[in-house]
Amino acid sequence: MPSERCIAFWNVENLFDQVDAPPERRPAKIAGNRELMKYLAGWDAAVLDRKLGQLSAIAAQLGDHGPDVLGVAEVENAHVVGLLAARLGAATGRRYQVVHHDTPDRRGIDVAFLYDAAVFEADPAAIFSREIQSHLATRELLQVTLRDRRGHELVLIGNHWPSRLGGEQESEAYRIVAAETLSYWHRRVRELKGVDVSLIALGDFNDEPFNRSLMQHAGAERSRTRLLNRRNGVDDTPYLLNLMWPALGTGQASHVYEGDPNVLDQILVARGLLNGKGPFQLVPDSARIEALPAMIRRGEYRAPRPFGAPSQGRDGYDPDGYADHFPVSVRVR
Repeated sequence: MPSERCIAFWNVENLFDQVDAPPERRPAKIAGNRELMKYLAGWDAAVLDRKLGQLSAIAAQLGDHGPDVLGVAEVENAHVVGLLAARLGAATGRRYQVVHHDTPDRRGIDVAFLYDAAVFEADPAAIFSREIQSHLATRELLQVTLRDRRGHELVLIGNHWPSRLGGEQESEAYRIVAAETLSYWHRRVRELKGVDVSLIALGDFNDEPFNRSLMQHAGAERSRTRLLNRRNGVDDTPYLLNLMWPALGTGQASHVYEGDPNVLDQILVARGLLNGKGPFQLVPDSARIEALPAMIRRGEYRAPRPFGAPSQGRDGYDPDGYADHFPVSVRVR
């Protein structure tokens, strides 16, 4: 039986370069953001090192001695992603490579993938990105095609959709644009690689599985049977199975905002991972919110324990924290 591979995603909460980063790592568009630079006051090399250590300690517990692939959101640049890859590699004995795209976001937060080079290789001609501009910030979709030693391809689309700042309904249109982009990319991948392509879309969607951005515009189904019974033509609407529906109503959450638990971090899989016809297959019941004990904040709610930043004072900075989201993961074989 082929080995199982762990594919994970984590919004790592503001993994910034140190405050005095040189211009080649922090361009003027970011350095000129006064609000951001105020936030980064005190974010020196020691704080960055602490943040990297906290993140790698959790990520190393995913999968079997670390994930085979880890998607991340809210990373400033390729430099800090490379530092995270090195720390995670040192903790797991793996050799991680990085796929990163620099967006025009004024806060400098991007999406990236870390992958174990002993397991996968990335096709540099099959890396695509798209920025979704809202009135507050830019968010991103990042697509990469990985190939294992068998020559089998796995298409991953990392998502960080526009936030709900300004109001859930007021900001919804921007997430619908992201959802339509994801659906279009899924359709194009099917046209190029066949309807049974192994494709996973995962990330921080800033909406829940039942919101219309995911259900109506991204084509994210809750029923495996319904998805598999749909027509299997290239021109048919491409549907994905949202693996996070079972978490709803169980008390699980990937993020907690002002005491309100929600499942914003999700994993969507294409039919080729479900019907036995694709190069990879979903391991049943393997999708999970990785609420590891060390990450859970003390209190009434099982909320993630944020790291914050020194500029936020005692109540907003916890050097023993990690991030304000839990990771999510799934296994394929």
